[in-house]
Amino acid sequence: MPTWTALTTLPDKDMAEALGLALEELETEPSGVGVFEMEDGSGLWEVGGYFNEKPDDIALTILAAAHGAKPFIVSEVPETDWVAHVRRELHPVEAGRFFVYGSHDADKLPEGRIGLLIEAAMAFGTGHHGTTQGCLEAMDKLLTEGIRPRNVADIGCGTAVLAIAAAKVLEGAFIASDIDPVAVDVARANAAANGVEARITCVEAAGFEHPELARNAPYDLVFANILKGPLVELAPAVAAHVAPGAHVILSGLLTPQAEDVIQAYEAQGFTVADRGEIGDWTTLTLRL
Repeated sequence: MPTWTALTTLPDKDMAEALGLALEELETEPSGVGVFEMEDGSGLWEVGGYFNEKPDDIALTILAAAHGAKPFIVSEVPETDWVAHVRRELHPVEAGRFFVYGSHDADKLPEGRIGLLIEAAMAFGTGHHGTTQGCLEAMDKLLTEGIRPRNVADIGCGTAVLAIAAAKVLEGAFIASDIDPVAVDVARANAAANGVEARITCVEAAGFEHPELARNAPYDLVFANILKGPLVELAPAVAAHVAPGAHVILSGLLTPQAEDVIQAYEAQGFTVADRGEIGDWTTLTLRL
């Protein structure tokens, strides 16, 4: 069965969310609607609808005009075995001592490397993005410097690859949180696949808003690989939940966005310990 997409952009989060709600009420009902801040530094928000049959162009035109959006771009998506496609396209990622791979590449795990098994079939990332690689490399640098955190939080964990990596090399307590309940299920499954399910607590939470996160504080290492806006908003909460001398590894940032994030965390008493760039993406290591 073919799938159709209808995509547009708006300059404001509230406008985008309002359009997303209106899109759900179309007569040709979408199978899903997404509202996302674009990661190109433009400040625009993308609204997308996904349909099992072609949506009504006139209805979409009226809807876009009523909400001050650009006209929807409607496209037919050909049927694809995406899992097989992703497996062909994704190759293992080396990040310092860590090696991220899918089960189809299990025979490629080098001796002496710490393997992180993340399946291509899983949602919420495969560990191949430059931001995840940057976070793993940042942790590898801390380990090389002899830093051994014992209380670690992975905020906005997605697949929990960062919490899993920490649990494989460190002793202590580990907690992974995500706002999406499906991501939390994926995190638990990945922890089990890597043999560390007994050592990582996975919870559904926005930021630090969960009793388990409050109870386990203060942390001496926090990962947050999300987006610029949430990272800036999270700065006071991060400062409130870490111990003096703690490290924070932040990513999900386009390089031009890094200075805004640094300013937000410097205002909370953090200093920049390190920064790395992979492609267009920056990873920051901060210390309180």
